[in-house]
Amino acid sequence: MIEFSPVRCDEAAYADYVRLFSDCFPGVDKFSRDYLDWLYRCNPDGQVVGFDAYDGDRLAAHYVCIPARACVGGDDVTVLLSLNTATHPDYQGKGLFTKLAERTYAAGSERGYDSVYGVANANSTPGFIRKLGFQLVGPLQACVGVGRLGIDFSREASLQFRRTWSKESIAWRCASPANPVETRVKQGRTTLLADVPNSPITVAADMDLTASVEQKLKTVSPLRLFLGKVPSAWQRTALYAEIPKRFRPSPLNLIYRSLNGRVKEIDSEAVFLSFIDFDAY
Repeated sequence: MIEFSPVRCDEAAYADYVRLFSDCFPGVDKFSRDYLDWLYRCNPDGQVVGFDAYDGDRLAAHYVCIPARACVGGDDVTVLLSLNTATHPDYQGKGLFTKLAERTYAAGSERGYDSVYGVANANSTPGFIRKLGFQLVGPLQACVGVGRLGIDFSREASLQFRRTWSKESIAWRCASPANPVETRVKQGRTTLLADVPNSPITVAADMDLTASVEQKLKTVSPLRLFLGKVPSAWQRTALYAEIPKRFRPSPLNLIYRSLNGRVKEIDSEAVFLSFIDFDAY
């Protein structure tokens, strides 16, 4: 009989989670014990929110969101970022993910979280939209170029959604055991850079915040990838070109769901999002 329980941050739970991710995603070494502890327990914005499905002592499925700060509809609020989900092959097709997700969002609502957002691939997007009531905000932009991104942050007041970072939270994000992020500070702005696995490209983001500590990677490619959403009115003047959709491995979509009805939908042209705001790298 399947029983549902909140996720835990202890060694026994981590062992179960690592085993499940290994069974579900063979060959992917991202989900180590240290990575999960960093992601689930050490986040300065709060500990993980999520649920497990156990069949006796066997972990059948797992789903989590992590807390984050964001400006949504003009107000600075606490939100959830939809992240890790896994269902063991022996238990797929039983609707466990939907049950875990609804329990997670109910718990988030009870704890005062404003909304939940995520980045979903082409395969998972329909389930979030049809079964879980998410809004499909729109596809992410993917551009390749060189140099700075040239984003005009003076238009920030027009946004309906943007992650907000403290110096503590950005230091935590950059310290990911799976893929550390380099920070470069210049003229009150921080450029963030991370490796793209098995690629000569470096993924890049800009923010109008001075990071507390500059961190350096071993090597950084001059060819950079921007992955996210920028309003067209912000007029990026940098040397970047859109990657044709036929050359992208899997289209990524921004999805959003209010947990309290305050801001039911957000305008795709009023969103600022970069790789640092989710878990692609």
